[in-house]
Amino acid sequence: MRHSFVLASLLCCLSTAAGAAPPPPGDAALRAAAHAAATYRTAVIDSLAKMVSFNTVADKAVPFERNPQHLGFKGYLKSEAERLGLDYTDHGYVMVIGLGSGSERVGIITHGDIQPVDPSKWKKSPFELDKTSEAGRLIGRGTEDDKGPIATALYAMKAIKDSKVALSKRLELYVYMAEESDWGPLTEFLKTHQPPQVNITLDAEYPVVTAEKGYGTISVTVPAQAAAPAGTASLVAFGGGFFGSQIPEDASAAIEDATAELEARIRQRATAQGGMRYTFSRQDKQLLVKAHGLSAHSSKPEDGVNAISMLADALNVHPWPNTTAGAMVNLLNDLIGTGIYGEKFGKIAYRDKFMGPMTVAPTVIKQGDAGISLHVNLRRPQGKSTEQLTREVNEALTQWQARRIALADVKVEITEPWLQKSAPQVPTLLSVFSYYTGIKNPRPISIGGGTNSRLFPNAVSFGPTMPGTVYSGHSEHEFITVKQLMLNLQMYTAVMVELAK
Repeated sequence: MRHSFVLASLLCCLSTAAGAAPPPPGDAALRAAAHAAATYRTAVIDSLAKMVSFNTVADKAVPFERNPQHLGFKGYLKSEAERLGLDYTDHGYVMVIGLGSGSERVGIITHGDIQPVDPSKWKKSPFELDKTSEAGRLIGRGTEDDKGPIATALYAMKAIKDSKVALSKRLELYVYMAEESDWGPLTEFLKTHQPPQVNITLDAEYPVVTAEKGYGTISVTVPAQAAAPAGTASLVAFGGGFFGSQIPEDASAAIEDATAELEARIRQRATAQGGMRYTFSRQDKQLLVKAHGLSAHSSKPEDGVNAISMLADALNVHPWPNTTAGAMVNLLNDLIGTGIYGEKFGKIAYRDKFMGPMTVAPTVIKQGDAGISLHVNLRRPQGKSTEQLTREVNEALTQWQARRIALADVKVEITEPWLQKSAPQVPTLLSVFSYYTGIKNPRPISIGGGTNSRLFPNAVSFGPTMPGTVYSGHSEHEFITVKQLMLNLQMYTAVMVELAK
């Protein structure tokens, strides 16, 4: 069976490459998908609402094994699986929900944990599924990343069970509880657990993701510096950002002894920026500046407006004295600027024809007693070795320090990009996507984010986000549309049937 599946996939690849449309899904897949959409629209939304109600952000103060939110989420999934007639196995950080039997298996890979959230930025609680604030949208943390995909996968499996589709392979839904914070437990789990032979990850984009950029971080600290001479306009505070994989939408600065003329110049430069909002206020001798941009997933900095970068640029009206905050602003303007591709950061900028350009984004700046720390997020394609890129980053930092001041706690960590070259299910996924969307001749894509596809054999990502749309996961306005949720339900159902029939 496996050999015939691979052969059929190869033949489909050849016909698609030759310009022929891929064959549509079979009758069994279409019937099960139609049943899913007609029967489980309300149930999927209700299930998503329940999942969103659990705050499954990793909490350093509460171990996973004792975290009531995580345990509550797991308990709900167990009861939901049993109610739907699916089997359930708890492996600690990993839950496996299954349908059918057989030595050959198809894995559907998801995660139940979520990114941190600032409740003050939401119209309603981010842990309450908001169905009314914006027509057609379901708003809440995890709706797109990754609880929406879990709900649709569950009811896709239920629809297949209802339809009594004859499966020759077992379907297994994997829900991992630390994808956003720690891949270690999953890596350990897979050392002793035999994963399915073919896998799809529901944690990225359509039509099919076969490549992911490598993840990188640059961390530096500007050590505490001496204050500027009295009467000299100087930066005494600068900070912004929320967590490392989010484009920051908030940043702030404080300027001591700022004249009205200096404030006017900063205001003028800030006004010229697109997509930004600023507030200016006075407190004693200080000018306080708050910047508000637009958050986004750090793998797609083009979808956001980076408040840290933009505020540093607004302040770039003259050379600042090297106070702690002044040196940080100088560093940002010298090496990063408002671009997102690292063109100012020495020689690190490059791009790959398929995987696209490297992106560089400052995401978190924190001020403490020892100085101000900066976290920069990199997403790097193939085309340079890790050793070369690391060397180029360090060279740029060394050259900057020679011109400016010495930095502390310099850390550069860069992981490898990932490319899947052998997944036999790709033609099937493209066929289903084309049938349900009407998009002709879809092709695999590369993304900047990293998913658990890297850890599973023959794995690629399939949704849940449509091409050309803004990915809202990791932002402070995460949502999925009802239309997309139902489209995903149909496509997931059809794909599961086609891969397991």
